[in-house]
Amino acid sequence: MLKMTQTATPGAPDIEDIVENFALLDDWDDRYRYVIELGRGLPPLPDADRNDGNKVQGCTSQVWLATTVRHDAAVPALDFIGDSDAHIVRGLVAILLAMVSGRTASEILAADPIALFEKLGLREHLTPQRSNGFRSMVSRIRADAQAALAAAA
Repeated sequence: MLKMTQTATPGAPDIEDIVENFALLDDWDDRYRYVIELGRGLPPLPDADRNDGNKVQGCTSQVWLATTVRHDAAVPALDFIGDSDAHIVRGLVAILLAMVSGRTASEILAADPIALFEKLGLREHLTPQRSNGFRSMVSRIRADAQAALAAAA
C-alpha cells in the first residue's frame, strides 16, 4: 500500500514517502500513473499566480511556480505552490515541491533534486524536453533561494 504522509504543503506527500512508493511500483506504467496522481493532489494554483513572473522559462509545457519567503528566526524559508498544463509535468512539480517547499533557503541550495530525479529513474523514462523542463524548475527554485539569502544578508 502506498504511503501518503502529509507535509506542510497541502496535497503534497512527504518526499521520503514518494521515494518509498516509487520503490514499490515495479511497472513504469504504474509509476507514470503515480506521478499523475501526485500532480492531481496539488492544490489549485490561484489565477493571480498564473502570470509571466511565475512562469518557468525553459519548459515545453506551461509551468508556474509561486514563491513565498518567510523569515523564521531570521532564517529565510521558502514555500512554493505550482502548476502545469501537462499531467506528467504537474506530477513532477509535486515531487519537486515535496522536496523543497517549506525548507530554509540553505537547505534548498544543499538539496539535489536532479539526483533524486535520476534515482527515481525519471530521466530515462521521460522525454528530453520534460527532463530539461525539470532542470529549469530546479534552477528557478535555486535562484529564488539564493535571492532570499541575499535579501536576508
